[in-house]
Amino acid sequence: MTGKKLTFAIVGAGIGGLTAASTLHSIGMDVQIYEQAARFTRVGAGIQMMPNSMKVLRKIGVEERMRRTAFQPYSHLNREWDTGKIMRELPMPESLFGAPYLCMHRADLHDALVSVLPPEIFHLGKKLAGLEHRGAGRVTLAFADGTRAEADAVIGADGAHSLVREIIVGPDEPLHKGRIAYRAVFSSALLNGFDIGRSRTKWWGLDRHIVIYYVTATRSELYFVTSVPEPAGWVTRESWSATGDVCELRQAYVGFHPDVTRVLEACPDCHKWAILEREPLPHWSSGRVVLLGDACHPMTPYMAQGGATAIEDAAILARCLEEVEGEDIEGAFRRYEAHRKPRTSRIQAISSANTWMKGGSDDTAWLYGYDAWNVPLTPAEPVTA
Repeated sequence: MTGKKLTFAIVGAGIGGLTAASTLHSIGMDVQIYEQAARFTRVGAGIQMMPNSMKVLRKIGVEERMRRTAFQPYSHLNREWDTGKIMRELPMPESLFGAPYLCMHRADLHDALVSVLPPEIFHLGKKLAGLEHRGAGRVTLAFADGTRAEADAVIGADGAHSLVREIIVGPDEPLHKGRIAYRAVFSSALLNGFDIGRSRTKWWGLDRHIVIYYVTATRSELYFVTSVPEPAGWVTRESWSATGDVCELRQAYVGFHPDVTRVLEACPDCHKWAILEREPLPHWSSGRVVLLGDACHPMTPYMAQGGATAIEDAAILARCLEEVEGEDIEGAFRRYEAHRKPRTSRIQAISSANTWMKGGSDDTAWLYGYDAWNVPLTPAEPVTA
């Protein structure tokens, strides 16, 4: 590596950005995180961490903290919407893929990722306004508050609405396929003793579904997320904070199994947002600026792999940079993309179709057995004269 420690500016302090900060820090990079929010808040959503993402989280030192607070389901359980008949069940013991399967509150995962990073690398209230490549390989970041920063390279981990993506790839329009999602986290005490079970359960309806699971080790909180056809009069929004109508939600699931009905009847409030999609991008980097996570491969939530693939990205990106010892940053970015794009495009397509483990015998090892730390990397591009 060069004598000078390279500086990486990460735009976005979400799950992908925080994981990238840890993986890059572990290979000796100077990392600075720029986040537009003024403070971190506890957004009410659950998240599933499968063995493929847990292997990355294990190495950066947050696994034990997560084990103490998260719910560890017995299985992926898929049931028919009305009869409750089991369509497919995949038990998920830790021995199956070499790491645990955990369900948790998204904020608990976020807190764990923040806890292993130096507090001085965080710069909050920094909304990106522009990027500019400077001489000697430097990149300048301009922020809405008038401040500026410089780095040797920039990682755009700023989510599905990524400004970094727009700057390096150009503006794109999301694809709206007429579906919305409701979600809620609430106290299991409101169920009055009813137990939703030891598995993460997906209830498959004719044109809609609902996924239900606990998000704490003590089963004190549960989470659900749905997908339903867009109701008449709904103005498409891609906001995670839009308030939903619980009566409208319950009406959408009339006729579903009593276990589902009990959960929805107990739910005090919910959020609602449009499920929008985007096509795979033509490229993920330009010069010394690269994309990661939802910024380059946003996907529907139907395989619970949005956060997981961002976490995988962070490990592969660090490995690609470590192999060139920080010398050929642009080449490392291209190699990272060449390795990651086939996998993330495959997951995007399957998730969009919403067929994952609906029945039959889908091979799950390629997804959950993936080990970003040890999978062979795509060969480096040949050096041309």
